[in-house]
Amino acid sequence: MSLGVVERPPIRGRKHFLSNSQNLLIVSARHRSHRLNLMNTRRHFLTTSLSALGASALPAIEPIKRSGPSKMELGVAAYGFREYFEWSRDKKNKPKAGHAQITILDFVNWCADNGVPGAELTSYFFPPETDAAYCEKVRALADKRGVRITGSAIGNTYTNPPGEKRDAELAYTKNWVDFCAIMGAPHIRVFAGAAPKGMSLEDGVKNCIETYQMALDYSATKKIYLGIENHGGIVAEPEQLIAIIKAAKSEYAGINFDSGNFHTEDPYADLAKIAPYTVNVQLKVDIKRKGAKENEPSDIPRVIKILRDVQYSGWFTLEYERSDDPFVSIPKVVAEIRPLLG
Repeated sequence: MSLGVVERPPIRGRKHFLSNSQNLLIVSARHRSHRLNLMNTRRHFLTTSLSALGASALPAIEPIKRSGPSKMELGVAAYGFREYFEWSRDKKNKPKAGHAQITILDFVNWCADNGVPGAELTSYFFPPETDAAYCEKVRALADKRGVRITGSAIGNTYTNPPGEKRDAELAYTKNWVDFCAIMGAPHIRVFAGAAPKGMSLEDGVKNCIETYQMALDYSATKKIYLGIENHGGIVAEPEQLIAIIKAAKSEYAGINFDSGNFHTEDPYADLAKIAPYTVNVQLKVDIKRKGAKENEPSDIPRVIKILRDVQYSGWFTLEYERSDDPFVSIPKVVAEIRPLLG
């Protein structure tokens, strides 16, 4: 097996981990215990207390220092074709009229056929019995077709307290870190999640920092980035997300910048706040402001300028979420983006 990855039994996805956590590989790590003072406001807590969590020999994460011109490459996320995959989150998808069902291998071929250099292989659409051999097959096809695998995404949550649920989420993360290492995928977009019912925001953030750090400690051994996405829950606002990232102690920490996930009064201003910490980009073709009843088209040139202003270099991946036919619409958006990236 390549890249020194230890082979494990076939993975069956998130549900398998959450219902059978006692049988999984459990991350061994020292849990940090800290008392958090009660604060009057969410922002006050995040800006004054989180730096005290998770101390280690490594410095806290600061904005990524880049030099030279911004260089972005085009990718497409498998999620745009979510209704057409044979498998979705360990269940058979119902065939959709108009197109034959596809597999992850078919999606790699679609990227090659459409001149898309990068493919994000979202974990949800892999077969339930995905194992190291299947990941080797995916990598071999991508190599032969000239497609680079930009990363993956997993349906995790990091807000659980110490115990079986947290252990299961860590085991789930570790397996996909291993799979990404086999496939040559440098990044996984992960989710902070929402605080469980009855848990305070402060405790949810504390749990996320602890769990994220343990996941990073493992991903660093495989040289895989874990980018927390601005995706609601405890990271619905930029200040929350930045505080969590700044508390991390790893070169492999950062933000998965999703252009459509801030539903605030000024999403573009909030995207500018997280841009300096970006390790991967997902472009959505729509945004929805706070209080708005309808989506509005994303200002793609403005999104690109925000990233160029911080000299971001890396993947610029289209994650298409509209409900129309992606086989028709995604190539049109790709054609619109290409000249903008230069």
